[in-house]
Amino acid sequence: MLITTLQMSCGISHVGLLSCNALQSRFSCTTTLSAVLFYPYIYVLFVYILVAKMMSEESAPMRHIDLGSPPPLEPPAAGYRFPGPPPPIYSCTLTPELVAKAREELQEKPEWRLRDVQALRDMVLKEQPNLRTRLDDAFLLRFLRARKFDYDRAMQLLLNYHTSRRVWPEVFQDLKPSTIKHVLDLGFLTVLPHPDPNGRYILCLRPGKWKANDYPFEDNIRAIYLTLEKLIQPEETQVNGIVILADYTGVGLSQASNPGPFLAKKVVSILQDSFPIRIKAVNIINEPRIFKGIFAIIKPFLKEKMAERYVLHGSDLRSLHCNIPRSVLPEEYGGVAGHLDMSAWSKTLLDSEEEFIVEFCQPDPLEGLVLPDSMLFEGQQPGGAAQDDDTFRGLRSQLYYCY
Repeated sequence: MLITTLQMSCGISHVGLLSCNALQSRFSCTTTLSAVLFYPYIYVLFVYILVAKMMSEESAPMRHIDLGSPPPLEPPAAGYRFPGPPPPIYSCTLTPELVAKAREELQEKPEWRLRDVQALRDMVLKEQPNLRTRLDDAFLLRFLRARKFDYDRAMQLLLNYHTSRRVWPEVFQDLKPSTIKHVLDLGFLTVLPHPDPNGRYILCLRPGKWKANDYPFEDNIRAIYLTLEKLIQPEETQVNGIVILADYTGVGLSQASNPGPFLAKKVVSILQDSFPIRIKAVNIINEPRIFKGIFAIIKPFLKEKMAERYVLHGSDLRSLHCNIPRSVLPEEYGGVAGHLDMSAWSKTLLDSEEEFIVEFCQPDPLEGLVLPDSMLFEGQQPGGAAQDDDTFRGLRSQLYYCY
């Protein structure tokens, strides 16, 4: 039943990995986060879910970076505000530099842009005439850019995007900012007010703020999903991507054992294969000792090109500053951009209540469509959840011992 065992640096001689059925799903859950929530340290691996998106460049294995001189310190721009939603009628807002970047990295040709959008629109109308989805230019462009203007892959991503709402109603039902205000108030996540020098927003996750008895874990997923939805609106983000800063201060056994593997695979499938965003870098700080042991288990399932996106800094802020300049970091992380302000992003989301009501508080977009079993998460199929739970119980005891 077990497919392999690996040596772990934290003291366990062998750890049985999950069965093939528990590691595979329709949406390629074998990469990065297939084991994320199978373990007590859910948040140690949660960032992997986000990073398994749109990995298009060749890279080297994960490493600690060599410390050099941090980038020159630059003062943050004054009066910066998060961009608002796009206009109702599409008009390209990319600078000439970003147009060139999109052409090089995404195969986006300005002279063919609207033609490509129309081609995807025609595919939806022909192949999925009952799919209730937005068909405006700005919306469809997100999926084309996320799949480098490959029509078929963009179409599949769009279907996955809507399918995720059906298979996880606990997350997507009545999804609007007012329902996750308690998550924002707790300080679980925020977006730093200033993008990095490459124009990428920085999503800051602080999983140690959450305790199992605070509220259901699904509320954290709801908050992350709404944040990604807001971040992906500007065209600049669609081209530049985003950066993750994950601070694992306070992550311990108090967060253990709530979510199981069934939940893990849902998160993987939604964030890895069902959302049109590009994760360009992940900076992990203050990670607990067990992190390396868990990564040793998952590494065989990672594609080599994904590994370069992960950088472990421990408590070394100088190392962090070599990846994210101090000019955009708050003082809590050795930066000069003031104290970490959780309220700015909370206000941005809460002020967007109406647009999210229009987007998510509507009838099921897949109502009337019959999905094949291959498009369902494994736990949705007979016996999937029970089998995952059995595997999880055995593996959980191993990690408790390791800790």
